[in-house]
Amino acid sequence: MTKPSNTALITGASSGIGLELAKIHASKGGDLVLVARSRDKLDALKLALEAAHGISATVIAEDLAEPGAAQRIFEQTQAHGLVIDVLINNAGFGGHGLFHEQRLADAQAMMQVNMAALTELTHAFLKGMVQRQRGRVLNVSSTASFMPGPLQAVYYATKAYVTSFTQAIAEEVAAHGVTATALCPGAVATGFVAAGNLEGVDLWQQAKSAQSVAQCGYDAMQRGELVAFNEGQLRFMLNWIVPLLPRKMVLKMSRRAMEKGKDMPAKRLSGGAR
Repeated sequence: MTKPSNTALITGASSGIGLELAKIHASKGGDLVLVARSRDKLDALKLALEAAHGISATVIAEDLAEPGAAQRIFEQTQAHGLVIDVLINNAGFGGHGLFHEQRLADAQAMMQVNMAALTELTHAFLKGMVQRQRGRVLNVSSTASFMPGPLQAVYYATKAYVTSFTQAIAEEVAAHGVTATALCPGAVATGFVAAGNLEGVDLWQQAKSAQSVAQCGYDAMQRGELVAFNEGQLRFMLNWIVPLLPRKMVLKMSRRAMEKGKDMPAKRLSGGAR
């Protein structure tokens, strides 16, 4: 009897949570499609995982900030005859500062990566999953998705979209053997901090490891959970405390969590993979 395929496509696979998710999937014998901007990093990861686990990995170097990237990724999987059983939309980036002082082009790129590309990839691969009556989608969101985020206004808003979108499609495809999970971690120790100009924000002093967050998300996806938090305290606070607080109080709390020390230099919004 032929063993069913178990190929996962992971965006932002060259570092951080995406890299750790690739390692986890490969360790379980699953094949991979590795997507990120850096071909050199992806090629090195491909060789390492194939040697360590005897799996097959395909590299696709694309910048999801470019319109059309998602369609090109889909077309390349089709050209290689690859069936995607697991879609992990991990790529994303943030920034820090007052919205009106940031470059609009940077905010637009963030929306393209965090929302548009994620939506396009999900649309492209979900159809096949529904037809085959099996498949899993894991969208890496954030605890930021549960409230507005002064000083990270666009980032928080994009993650609110991701969490809402994921839950909606999960309900739509539930009868077809397909699941969708939103991973909503708190602060994570990755290159996201430097890329998003978040050095000096106290919240990241207690950041969790990318490996622990990836394991949490992967396990939740396998169980078909709707929303996954990597910390029980965050789950309780966001589900049961924050919704009951006055909206202006939530905004003040959210802003204080993102404020820096006065000695930190101000930079424009900048991007980088999660």
